[in-house]
Amino acid sequence: MDSRVKADQISRELVTLLPKLRRFAMTLTRNASDADDLVQEACERAITRSHLWNGEGRLESWIYAMTRNLWVDEIRKRKVRTGGGTVDATEQDELIVEATAEKAIYAGQLHKMILSMPEGLSSVFLLVNVEGHSYREAADILGIPIGTVMSRLSTARLRLAAMINGTQEARA
Repeated sequence: MDSRVKADQISRELVTLLPKLRRFAMTLTRNASDADDLVQEACERAITRSHLWNGEGRLESWIYAMTRNLWVDEIRKRKVRTGGGTVDATEQDELIVEATAEKAIYAGQLHKMILSMPEGLSSVFLLVNVEGHSYREAADILGIPIGTVMSRLSTARLRLAAMINGTQEARA
Protein backbone atom coordinates (compact mmCIF):
# COMPACT_ATOMS: atom_id res chain seq x y z
CA MET A 1 0.00 0.00 0.00
CA ASP A 2 1.27 3.47 -0.93
CA SER A 3 2.48 5.39 2.15
CA ARG A 4 0.28 8.39 1.28
CA VAL A 5 -2.80 6.17 1.01
CA LYS A 6 -1.88 4.53 4.32
CA ALA A 7 -1.52 7.95 6.01
CA ASP A 8 -4.90 9.03 4.63
CA GLN A 9 -6.52 5.84 5.89
CA ILE A 10 -5.01 6.31 9.35
CA SER A 11 -6.11 9.97 9.38
CA ARG A 12 -9.72 8.96 8.68
CA GLU A 13 -9.70 6.28 11.36
CA LEU A 14 -8.13 8.67 13.87
CA VAL A 15 -11.15 10.95 13.63
CA THR A 16 -13.43 8.17 14.91
CA LEU A 17 -10.94 7.25 17.64
CA LEU A 18 -10.54 10.77 19.06
CA PRO A 19 -13.10 10.49 21.90
CA LYS A 20 -11.67 7.14 23.03
CA LEU A 21 -8.11 8.37 22.69
CA ARG A 22 -8.87 11.46 24.75
CA ARG A 23 -10.45 9.40 27.55
CA PHE A 24 -7.36 7.19 27.57
CA ALA A 25 -5.09 10.24 27.64
CA MET A 26 -7.05 11.61 30.63
CA THR A 27 -6.33 8.42 32.58
CA LEU A 28 -2.64 8.93 31.91
CA THR A 29 -2.28 12.69 32.37
CA ARG A 30 -5.03 13.57 34.88
CA ASN A 31 -5.20 16.97 33.21
CA ALA A 32 -7.43 18.09 30.34
CA SER A 33 -4.84 20.36 28.75
CA ASP A 34 -2.10 17.71 28.93
CA ALA A 35 -4.53 15.10 27.58
CA ASP A 36 -5.38 17.30 24.60
CA ASP A 37 -1.69 17.91 23.89
CA LEU A 38 -0.96 14.20 24.20
CA VAL A 39 -3.77 13.27 21.81
CA GLN A 40 -2.57 15.84 19.29
CA GLU A 41 0.99 14.56 19.50
CA ALA A 42 -0.14 10.93 19.18
CA CYS A 43 -2.26 11.74 16.13
CA GLU A 44 0.56 13.63 14.47
CA ARG A 45 2.96 10.80 15.15
CA ALA A 46 0.52 8.16 13.89
CA ILE A 47 0.14 10.03 10.61
CA THR A 48 3.80 10.88 10.09
CA ARG A 49 4.89 7.37 11.02
CA SER A 50 2.07 5.52 9.29
CA HIS A 51 4.67 3.57 7.33
CA LEU A 52 5.63 1.83 10.61
CA TRP A 53 2.17 0.31 11.10
CA ASN A 54 2.23 -3.17 9.60
CA GLY A 55 -1.54 -3.46 9.30
CA GLU A 56 -1.72 -6.39 11.70
CA GLY A 57 -3.96 -6.19 14.74
CA ARG A 58 -6.08 -3.19 15.60
CA LEU A 59 -4.96 0.28 14.60
CA GLU A 60 -6.52 1.47 17.85
CA SER A 61 -4.13 -0.67 19.91
CA TRP A 62 -1.12 0.63 17.97
CA ILE A 63 -2.18 4.23 18.62
CA TYR A 64 -2.92 3.60 22.30
CA ALA A 65 0.53 2.07 22.77
CA MET A 66 2.07 5.03 20.98
CA THR A 67 0.13 7.43 23.22
CA ARG A 68 1.29 5.64 26.37
CA ASN A 69 4.90 5.72 25.18
CA LEU A 70 4.67 9.44 24.41
CA TRP A 71 3.34 10.08 27.91
CA VAL A 72 6.14 8.04 29.51
CA ASP A 73 8.62 10.16 27.55
CA GLU A 74 6.87 13.34 28.72
CA ILE A 75 7.01 12.23 32.36
CA ARG A 76 10.75 11.62 32.00
CA LYS A 77 11.18 15.11 30.54
CA ARG A 78 9.19 16.66 33.39
CA LYS A 79 11.35 14.97 35.99
CA VAL A 80 14.28 16.88 34.54
CA ARG A 81 12.39 20.19 34.51
CA THR A 82 11.00 21.94 37.55
CA GLY A 83 7.42 23.05 38.08
CA GLY A 84 5.75 20.55 35.74
CA GLY A 85 2.75 19.81 37.95
CA THR A 86 -0.71 18.69 36.99
CA VAL A 87 -4.24 19.48 38.10
CA ASP A 88 -5.80 17.12 40.62
CA ALA A 89 -8.13 14.61 38.94
CA THR A 90 -10.96 15.54 41.32
CA GLU A 91 -11.04 19.01 39.75
CA GLN A 92 -11.80 17.64 36.27
CA ASP A 93 -15.30 17.87 34.79
CA GLU A 94 -14.66 16.64 31.27
CA LEU A 95 -17.13 13.81 30.72
CA ILE A 96 -20.20 15.00 28.83
CA VAL A 97 -23.20 12.70 28.67
CA GLU A 98 -26.38 13.54 26.77
CA ALA A 99 -28.91 12.27 29.28
CA THR A 100 -30.97 13.42 32.18
CA ALA A 101 -29.36 15.76 34.66
CA GLU A 102 -29.14 13.00 37.27
CA LYS A 103 -27.37 10.65 34.85
CA ALA A 104 -25.01 13.44 33.80
CA ILE A 105 -24.11 14.15 37.41
CA TYR A 106 -23.59 10.46 38.11
CA ALA A 107 -21.41 10.10 34.98
CA GLY A 108 -19.30 13.05 36.11
CA GLN A 109 -18.88 11.52 39.54
CA LEU A 110 -17.96 8.17 38.02
CA HIS A 111 -15.42 9.85 35.75
CA LYS A 112 -13.82 11.57 38.75
CA MET A 113 -13.71 8.28 40.65
CA ILE A 114 -11.93 6.54 37.79
CA LEU A 115 -9.42 9.37 37.50
CA SER A 116 -8.84 9.38 41.27
CA MET A 117 -7.43 5.86 41.09
CA PRO A 118 -3.69 5.49 40.48
CA GLU A 119 -2.72 5.69 36.80
CA GLY A 120 -2.04 1.97 36.40
CA LEU A 121 -5.49 1.09 37.72
CA SER A 122 -7.46 3.75 35.85
CA SER A 123 -5.79 3.01 32.50
CA VAL A 124 -6.46 -0.73 32.76
CA PHE A 125 -10.05 -0.09 33.86
CA LEU A 126 -10.68 2.31 30.98
CA LEU A 127 -9.15 0.07 28.33
CA VAL A 128 -10.98 -3.10 29.39
CA ASN A 129 -14.28 -1.94 30.91
CA VAL A 130 -14.97 1.24 28.98
CA GLU A 131 -13.23 0.75 25.62
CA GLY A 132 -13.79 -3.02 25.42
CA HIS A 133 -10.22 -4.18 24.83
CA SER A 134 -9.29 -7.74 25.70
CA TYR A 135 -6.85 -8.39 28.54
CA ARG A 136 -4.18 -9.26 25.94
CA GLU A 137 -4.76 -6.03 24.02
CA ALA A 138 -4.62 -3.97 27.22
CA ALA A 139 -1.41 -5.74 28.23
CA ASP A 140 0.15 -4.98 24.84
CA ILE A 141 -0.98 -1.35 24.91
CA LEU A 142 0.37 -0.76 28.41
CA GLY A 143 3.48 -2.90 28.00
CA ILE A 144 2.72 -5.07 31.03
CA PRO A 145 2.07 -8.81 31.54
CA ILE A 146 -1.50 -10.04 31.15
CA GLY A 147 -1.48 -11.20 34.78
CA THR A 148 -0.77 -7.63 35.86
CA VAL A 149 -3.73 -6.45 33.78
CA MET A 150 -6.00 -8.95 35.53
CA SER A 151 -4.69 -8.00 38.97
CA ARG A 152 -4.99 -4.25 38.36
CA LEU A 153 -8.44 -4.65 36.85
CA SER A 154 -9.64 -6.59 39.87
CA THR A 155 -8.21 -3.97 42.22
CA ALA A 156 -9.71 -1.13 40.16
CA ARG A 157 -13.15 -2.75 40.15
CA LEU A 158 -13.04 -3.27 43.92
CA ARG A 159 -11.92 0.33 44.53
CA LEU A 160 -14.57 1.71 42.23
CA ALA A 161 -17.27 -0.39 43.91
CA ALA A 162 -16.13 0.83 47.32
CA MET A 163 -16.16 4.44 46.12
CA ILE A 164 -19.64 4.04 44.61
CA ASN A 165 -20.95 2.44 47.79
CA GLY A 166 -19.46 5.27 49.82
CA THR A 167 -21.16 7.83 47.56
CA GLN A 168 -24.50 6.08 47.75
CA GLU A 169 -24.27 5.80 51.53
CA ALA A 170 -23.46 9.50 51.73
CA ARG A 171 -26.61 10.32 49.71
CA ALA A 172 -28.88 8.32 52.05
